[in-house]
Amino acid sequence: MVEVKNLTKVYGDIKAVNDISFTVNSGEVLGFLGPNGAGKSTTMNIITGYLSSSSGTVTVDGSEILENPKETKAKIGYLPEIPPLYPDMTVKAYLEFMYDIKKVKLPKSEHIDEVMAVVKISDVKDRLIKNLSKGYKQRVGFAQALLGNPPVLILDEPTVGLDPKQIIEIRTLIKGLGKKHTVIFSSHVLSEVSAICDRIIVISNGSIVADAKTDELSTVLSGQGQLLLEVEGSASAVSTALNDVYGVKKVSSIGTNRYAVDFDNTVDVRKGVFSALVKAGCVILEMKSGGLTLEESFLQLTSQNQRTKGGSN
Repeated sequence: MVEVKNLTKVYGDIKAVNDISFTVNSGEVLGFLGPNGAGKSTTMNIITGYLSSSSGTVTVDGSEILENPKETKAKIGYLPEIPPLYPDMTVKAYLEFMYDIKKVKLPKSEHIDEVMAVVKISDVKDRLIKNLSKGYKQRVGFAQALLGNPPVLILDEPTVGLDPKQIIEIRTLIKGLGKKHTVIFSSHVLSEVSAICDRIIVISNGSIVADAKTDELSTVLSGQGQLLLEVEGSASAVSTALNDVYGVKKVSSIGTNRYAVDFDNTVDVRKGVFSALVKAGCVILEMKSGGLTLEESFLQLTSQNQRTKGGSN
């Protein structure tokens, strides 16, 4: 649905986005994750056509953003970090205005009512936007992005400044939208992205440093997997058996009958570990995943990338 190819954006001597490529499939909720200044918003703005790229292409549903800007933009609903609201308008009047600006072809009254129902703002449709809470204002921003039923939604830091209750409500909304739309959701908050997205791309200093399914990202970020074992048997027998397993990089004793086994993340060592220990006459009492948490791995990887690039953004 969305294909970004060799995208680069240069400001003077600084590469805000450095030759990145990725594809987002139909119906996928993609998390675009990175620290502040990593290049997330710049990439989002290029995808939506708000900014031009220095080089590279963005294609949405077969339409290239620079070659066919009107056609391509009609396929995208965009919610920037600061929603583009008119505070002195009522919610309904604002959505009617945005409907006209976007030249939506669907039946006006029915479509606006439907969109308001989806984001749960029907009860405030006659209130002035300036009198709404931040959470409701964010919902109005979602509503304008949904006008015209675009197949692709681009959401840039949609929960910034919200309280915990509002964040949960917006997360639920995004998950629901992901059933009918392709969603690209940017954030610098790891827990947020991992709670919502099917897949996560990590960007640091304008470059992609990881791209994986959400439940696989920790292993990808750390570059290795780890098993935590509790095994009955002599330490020497356990260590010898485990070190002979293909893919095992290191075996460490972390307590009585307890071991940490680091392994290459391209190899599933569990069957080999089980077979080797059975052959050695050792009994496995417990086996579970270990290693760095997702947060620790993310911080480690982005910090390394900062040092490599000299810390510039």
